[in-house]
Amino acid sequence: MQTKWQEYTRQLMGEERFGRYLKSFEEEPPVSIRLNPKKIEAGQWQMDDAEPVPWCRNAYYLKQRPNFTFDPLFHAGCYYVQEAASMFLDEVLKQVVVSPKLTALDMCAAPGGKSTLLRAALPDDCVLYSNEPIRNRANILLENVTKWGYANHYVTNVYPEVYRKSKHRFDVILCDVPCSGEGMFRKDEATIREWSPQQVEKCWQLQRDIVTDAWACLNDGGLLIYSTCTFNTKENEENIRWMLDLFKDAKVLDINTKPEWRITNSLLEGFHEPVYRFIPGVSWSEGLFVCVLRKGSGPSVPTEQAENSHAGNKRFPRREQSIPTLGTIPLHVDGPQVELSYQQAMAYLRHEALVLPEDTPRGLVNVAFHGFLLGPAKNIGTRANNLYPKEWKIKTTHIPNDYEPILKRL
Repeated sequence: MQTKWQEYTRQLMGEERFGRYLKSFEEEPPVSIRLNPKKIEAGQWQMDDAEPVPWCRNAYYLKQRPNFTFDPLFHAGCYYVQEAASMFLDEVLKQVVVSPKLTALDMCAAPGGKSTLLRAALPDDCVLYSNEPIRNRANILLENVTKWGYANHYVTNVYPEVYRKSKHRFDVILCDVPCSGEGMFRKDEATIREWSPQQVEKCWQLQRDIVTDAWACLNDGGLLIYSTCTFNTKENEENIRWMLDLFKDAKVLDINTKPEWRITNSLLEGFHEPVYRFIPGVSWSEGLFVCVLRKGSGPSVPTEQAENSHAGNKRFPRREQSIPTLGTIPLHVDGPQVELSYQQAMAYLRHEALVLPEDTPRGLVNVAFHGFLLGPAKNIGTRANNLYPKEWKIKTTHIPNDYEPILKRL
């Protein structure tokens, strides 16, 4: 591990916390998933030896990490594999976002974990735009958003300044900003090699640029949720202090937590605003920092754009500068639904042709596993042509015959 980073982080965390953090490198990272409440109904499914994530609804720790690639229900959007600390967003939303008909923006959304959580946690009549500036990452985001399957959820591919210039306004903006990634060191050794003081400097400056654009997009009374997956104070507390100095109408909100969650508060001397830091070895998670700020004094009023929004609309209202959304990928077609076996489902996900039952009508059909839609196919009689998006296909060549499913129907 890099000596300069180690010295800084030991001083930041203190000897006891830092010792627990270093010990966590000897342990397997926790594995957690978040169920899709739109698809998985409570009380109808079970998971063996799963424990609830205490700060997130519909989320569970697994005893061991399965190969999710081999689970068709994962590809069907029945659950999302997400690090547990990132799910703290659900507790934040539960406490501070209660109004219907809000518009929300996830400014740096790929690959989509927090976006899918945000969409599931918001009332159905809210509208969410998930943005990712890098095109190949935006395509991954679109795949995950599509599989999650919620209406009023759109993906865009622009830089944050485009949103600011569009004059479009939001009631909730999530800024899970690019960072130096110190909180992921245990999971990804490559991030350790990439760390440097220069990288931290580059990150906090970029983060301030993103936040400045985001703040201009907030309605009066709107909420900015700021998060990183890093530990240092430059990208965390010092950025929050900078926001409070720059945005005179900003106020940090307090989120109620429980002692057993072992969340660490501010580590910056003299800074006592409520912030929330997850440290591996201290909390049962990887690293995360979160702070919630309100713009102005009152609660946000739902915008006209949310009230006038229609599912399927591909552009913002004309009175604002238009920001095109990425084209949707239809997974459902007008036609009957055909249930697949496990081996057939995996063949479909590998983009192979299928042979469907003889009584299957010819033409477009929807194929499913355990009743959950996987995508379309075109039955021509002797076979069914696979219409699953080619860019989504799984590339594994070996499919197990005895794969144990994560979710089991009661």
